[in-house]
Amino acid sequence: MKDYQIVFVTAPDRETARHLVQCTIQGRLAACGKIFPNVESHYWWDGKMECSSEFQIIFKTHLDRMEALKALIMKEHPYDTPEFVAIPIESGIDKYLTWIKQETKIQD
Repeated sequence: MKDYQIVFVTAPDRETARHLVQCTIQGRLAACGKIFPNVESHYWWDGKMECSSEFQIIFKTHLDRMEALKALIMKEHPYDTPEFVAIPIESGIDKYLTWIKQETKIQD
């Protein structure tokens, strides 16, 4: 099961979030990208407490595609240090997990 991953990425606005999802899906780096609007993030940055409105993206992918997905996010994301946090999927419906693997397979 740990071959399947959920990846969390935030974006500063809807356009950036959509761009990241479209690039990722078109490149078969994730089977799905869900965008959640109006996430309020609180964090330390440059020694100051910050608060910002962001868009949360949740990607579902296969472990084989993680490095390529990370590289794409680093290249296309406007932040110097974008969020990129992955956790393994511990359990799921076999048919759904197979779909993730099929959709992230490198096409001939």
